[in-house]
Amino acid sequence: MLIKNAILAGLPPACFAAILPFLEQVTLKERLSLQGPRKPVEHVYFVESGIVSLRTVATEGFVEIATIGAQGAVGISSLLGGHLPAHQSIVLLPGSALRIGTEEFWRVFAESPEFRCGLLRYAQGLAIHEAQTTFCAVRHKLEQRLANWLCLASDVLDGAALALPHHYFSAALGLRRPSVTQALIRFEEQGLIRKMRRSVQVIDREQLQQKACRCCGIITSAYFEMNSGRDHVSSGLIYEPEGWRRRASAPALPQERGAQTTSLQHVL
Repeated sequence: MLIKNAILAGLPPACFAAILPFLEQVTLKERLSLQGPRKPVEHVYFVESGIVSLRTVATEGFVEIATIGAQGAVGISSLLGGHLPAHQSIVLLPGSALRIGTEEFWRVFAESPEFRCGLLRYAQGLAIHEAQTTFCAVRHKLEQRLANWLCLASDVLDGAALALPHHYFSAALGLRRPSVTQALIRFEEQGLIRKMRRSVQVIDREQLQQKACRCCGIITSAYFEMNSGRDHVSSGLIYEPEGWRRRASAPALPQERGAQTTSLQHVL
């Protein structure tokens, strides 16, 4: 069985067999809410493809604090004992996931040390992602933050085009739209990205990271460490998206990808 999610792919066969009966494959449609503020967590979603935006929301709007793809899961706030009152998870780019009800999730979590260890490692990586994003928002310049976001999202999608309207970046990062547009134009002139009307594709991942702040490497390293102890041969499960198959200290330039895109009609 081909498993694309990093957490599930890291499980030994016996552990995965124990959780498999509880997993349900679901389609992640754009703008689908997987987790809402002040709402109990009913499912944990192990993302197989696409991108989920994890946000802090308020009456004034939202700020994105992390993006979740096949490296992780949505709904692990249940590990903290319940919902988080200001958190929202919205499907940004459509894909698929394997989900499990929270009751079954807790049963497997209690009975399987391997599953528990994998979840806790991921929770640590996500916490670093959120904390570094917050630090980045108050300490780093617009171009650095934008380059950071583009690199991380491109990794999640294995280099496929990000089918997002340009004003999404300004909304998610809390930046002025004209300034973001000008930064994207400069990146394109430097050969780092290809900018289209409703999508952006990273062309030179290595050079774009040079424009980003150190936060990009710190976040990438956090997830790399999560996956570094796995034995794919013994588990029999496969998880190897190109964007995450890299050295933590010196990310390699991704191989050329196809230009497959997904669509997003509105800012989420």
